[in-house]
Amino acid sequence: MTYPPVVTTVAELRHMLMPWRKDGVALVPTMGALHDGHLSLVEACKKKTPHVAVSIFVNPTQFAPHEDFNSYPRDLEADRARLTSVGASMIFAPTAKEMYPDGFATTLLMKGPAAGLETDFRPHFFDGVATVVAKLLIAAMPDWAAFGEKDYQQLLVVKRLALDLALPVEILPVAIAREADGLAMSSRNAYLTPAERQIAGKLNRVMKDVIALLERGASIAEAQTLGTTALKAAGFDSVDYLALRDAADFTPVTQTGAPARLLAAARIGKTRLIDNMAV
Repeated sequence: MTYPPVVTTVAELRHMLMPWRKDGVALVPTMGALHDGHLSLVEACKKKTPHVAVSIFVNPTQFAPHEDFNSYPRDLEADRARLTSVGASMIFAPTAKEMYPDGFATTLLMKGPAAGLETDFRPHFFDGVATVVAKLLIAAMPDWAAFGEKDYQQLLVVKRLALDLALPVEILPVAIAREADGLAMSSRNAYLTPAERQIAGKLNRVMKDVIALLERGASIAEAQTLGTTALKAAGFDSVDYLALRDAADFTPVTQTGAPARLLAAARIGKTRLIDNMAV
């Protein structure tokens, strides 16, 4: 089995991508610990071009001091094996110093779709995400870049970023990959104990129940309140949010009818799970 080659510097990345540009280049930004959801991003890019680069970088600037940066799962060789199965062309695995050299002094400040929900609980998060994504897109200059819909707010932030900075890249949204019981695939699912995993599988079911309430005419406030109560009754330790947002601009929704997204973040033990569904 021939694994995809690994490069660790921006110069090496650009050198390797150069002969592929005539056919188009795609990029899949990841933090590693790859699962089938990540592989579906590669597969979506393969429909556009045979040349798909995957970046693997656990980005320190999107973690707060109390979060799981040091314990975040890392296994480059396992990731290389998984990427071989879907035909990834190469891996860009930079060091922190390569991405943030000595004296680094530039950070993007995100507003618009970055306001609320995730930033209510992780105020540092999207500025760190936007900064590293911008650096990756500028380093690789891909024609396409794929992002999963599981991180829906992040997807809208990246779309806004690419538009505002006039980056010549098409952002490809890819549907959420789910386990058999509907749990959205996530690298952090590895933190769950067997008992917690049983509880985690109830998140998407409660969200479906909330959408059913809305479809039967319940008010948004009532449906969100009932859903939050149901999540706590199901065994979640806390619920950061269960909220309806406009699917395009992420503004709060006051009435149903236009395309919207129901988003949730809930905690079990040390694990924070997020999910979203179209409404």
